[in-house]
Amino acid sequence: MGDIFVAEQTIHSRTPNGILSLAAVVSIEQFSRMNGLTGQKMQKIFKALVPESLHNDARYLVEYCCFRFLSRDSSDIHPSLKEPAFQRLIFITMLAWENPYHEELANTSEKASFQGKLVRVSAFVRIAPAISGVSDRSTVHNLFKALAGDEEGISLNVWLTYISELLKVHEGRRSYQIREFPQFCEERILCIASSSKRPVLKWENNMAWPGKLTLTDRAIYFEAIGLRGEKDAIRVDLTRHGLRVEKAKVGPLGSLLFDSAVSISPSSESKPWVLEFVDLGGDMRRDVWLAFISEVIALHKFIHEYGPEDGDESLFHVYGAHKGKERATTSAINSIARLQALQFIRKLFDDPSKLVQFSYLEYAPYGHVVCQTLAVNYWGGPLVTKSVVAGNQPIQGAWHSNEVFESSNHVFDIDGSVYLQKWMRSSTWASSASTTFWKNSSIRQGVVLSKNLVVADLTLVERAAETCKKKYHMVEKTQATIDAAMLKGIPSNIDLFKELMLPLAITVKNFEKLRRWEEPHLTLSFLVFAYTIIFRSLLSYIFPMALMIMAAGMLTLKGLKEQGRLGRSFGKVTIRDQPPSNTIQKIIAVKDAMRDVENSLQNLNVTLLKIRTILLSGQPQVHCHHS
Repeated sequence: MGDIFVAEQTIHSRTPNGILSLAAVVSIEQFSRMNGLTGQKMQKIFKALVPESLHNDARYLVEYCCFRFLSRDSSDIHPSLKEPAFQRLIFITMLAWENPYHEELANTSEKASFQGKLVRVSAFVRIAPAISGVSDRSTVHNLFKALAGDEEGISLNVWLTYISELLKVHEGRRSYQIREFPQFCEERILCIASSSKRPVLKWENNMAWPGKLTLTDRAIYFEAIGLRGEKDAIRVDLTRHGLRVEKAKVGPLGSLLFDSAVSISPSSESKPWVLEFVDLGGDMRRDVWLAFISEVIALHKFIHEYGPEDGDESLFHVYGAHKGKERATTSAINSIARLQALQFIRKLFDDPSKLVQFSYLEYAPYGHVVCQTLAVNYWGGPLVTKSVVAGNQPIQGAWHSNEVFESSNHVFDIDGSVYLQKWMRSSTWASSASTTFWKNSSIRQGVVLSKNLVVADLTLVERAAETCKKKYHMVEKTQATIDAAMLKGIPSNIDLFKELMLPLAITVKNFEKLRRWEEPHLTLSFLVFAYTIIFRSLLSYIFPMALMIMAAGMLTLKGLKEQGRLGRSFGKVTIRDQPPSNTIQKIIAVKDAMRDVENSLQNLNVTLLKIRTILLSGQPQVHCHHS
């Protein structure tokens, strides 16, 4: 499966910068032929386009051959992905981009295996988003982490499995019988949850109703299954402003026992939907569906904030701008498809929302600038300069006197596409980060094949996404440092001790309530139970019964955990963050900690004295001896 064969090599392996690796030779030659040329001719064209300093850079030659072929298609999902040979060629291209040179002369007359090779993060981030549907620029780093797992890179098997599942997801969407649902005629179905093994329950008035859940690009539908079959579907419009979706706990009689639900609040006045996602295979299903729904909501927030208003006539002044909303929707749909594929191959990230573009950018640092570049990418295009003269015949080249064209504050993509100033309705355009970014956006050095493909340089989305990734990494690193520091010192360890002793403390507290007759009916019931055990000579059964109850409880918890109904946070120890402190505050904290230790020792001593008194059948006596 990892073998590749090159019949003819037309480029020279020896270059001024080193000997081309086998992967580089294969990638250059194969893509050159797919472009209708030989590797040698592609190399000549490449040298004619790039600066002289890049003439002998094999990495950029690999980029040019690959990107030139990819630029010929603008489909939502690249059609060549269906071909196994193309899937392997992309993997080889990523290897070639990472290591374009080799120490020894490559022999391309024989089969060579790329099985066992790993694609690293830099190569994946550069090549994968260039292929329509495989990844987006904003979340490609998180996609790499999900696919790589504990490994240092992505293997060929993992890559082929991911692409295969991704294609199955898209094929499955096309197979949905939309004609059975006339209400979906103007919507695109994204996900359907109706499996009996993985039911969806809608909780209402402490009652759970199983049903069929359908997510589209505009709404979510639930069809309850009653005794008489399916009922009419109820709908929540996900395009509505002010919609909130969050994790929730559910349970019988309001017990909030199961941490496996999602709450969807259409507004502050209406009653929220509470949907529980039971999963017998793990505890990630709720989080995945939360990411699905959040992405659709975030998509429409993005369109409302960064896109032109509906019915804006200026949409027709920019070529292709009327398709901007469709492009943004397609991007979100592809994000959800990728998350579905990762779910099927069990390669999910800790937080699935980091794998879907708009949900991730909504809270990421510098995310608003990335959203701006995406808006320019989706709605930007060449200005349409037509003027109607006598006879209603449009003449190309006549410039409008309209104010749309007179403003000098439009922003431009790397290929010259324009995004009009009047579309900049979001307040984020006035931020200092945004101003700085767009001031330097016109600087370019590479070969622009399209607004999404640039050789030897970065697109605007890539530049913003790279900065966003660095800032996000900085935030995570800072938080990790704080978390690590919080576990040091006496106060933190005392908090940890208290958290670990919490179950015992709760038990002692409940027995104290019984002893003080705070709830007489409970105390009376406990005494009746205790006297029954004593006078019925059942004491010998207490220990085995306790073990049986404990075992039953453990099995119940295990079953609920496997169903994903307890949530991923169940069983985790939570330690309160300690506020930053100076030297004096630290001394006071140590003093307080020592006082807590002293109190604990006093309580322990009192308990030991009581036990000693009972054993010796006498009064406790303590003598202090001074030497």
